[in-house]
Amino acid sequence: MKKITIAIDGHSSCGKSTMAKDLAREVGYVYVDTGAMYRSVTLFALRNGLFKEGSEVVIDEEELRRRMPDIHISFKFNPETGRPDTYLNGELVEQEIRSMEVSNRVSPIAAIGFVREAMVAQQQQMGRDGGVVMDGRDIGTVVFPNAELKVFVTASAEVRAQRRYDELKGKGMEADYDEILRNVQERDYIDSHREVSPLRQADDAILLDNSNMTIPEQKEWLLQRFREASPNPSKRRG
Repeated sequence: MKKITIAIDGHSSCGKSTMAKDLAREVGYVYVDTGAMYRSVTLFALRNGLFKEGSEVVIDEEELRRRMPDIHISFKFNPETGRPDTYLNGELVEQEIRSMEVSNRVSPIAAIGFVREAMVAQQQQMGRDGGVVMDGRDIGTVVFPNAELKVFVTASAEVRAQRRYDELKGKGMEADYDEILRNVQERDYIDSHREVSPLRQADDAILLDNSNMTIPEQKEWLLQRFREASPNPSKRRG
């Protein structure tokens, strides 16, 4: 039975990953967190001193290009959380890649052409047979332009900053709301204005502004869109 490809794009901290993970688990699809892939490259760059001294955003691109073959990203299902964890070269880095240190630097890394080319190739390989839910910035426009279901998610910057703040505090990590809000706004600008694969809504994507929606409401909304797009009657519920 045919399984479709689901592309969920949108701004940072708008709940794309939570929606995508929950949908994948509900319908028995594979979930791929493309944002975690770019965060993992950023973590690798940080650990290997590839950001030039005194700058959070200036990268030694030639050295990063040379080291790209050393960066291997994979996902393993965590039975305790019911969701996949991110591994960088075999090391569990799920918590490290969510830090503000990484968040402050990931957009410049994600804007580099050869980094995106390498990540897109991996993502297309992961989703070549369908049955995948993938979220990011350019899934519906670049990675899977023929995806059967495309969703573009957004919310106000203030709402997204508060969600990110609550997420970090909930994990016992340090968090400053004003710093997070600045980071959200800066990432919006960089993601939307980069030369390679800028963030934009695909022409055939369904827009979802979830500023005033609960997680259960978002989950039901996305499930309904899946039912409408799926050719497999056995997956249609309700």
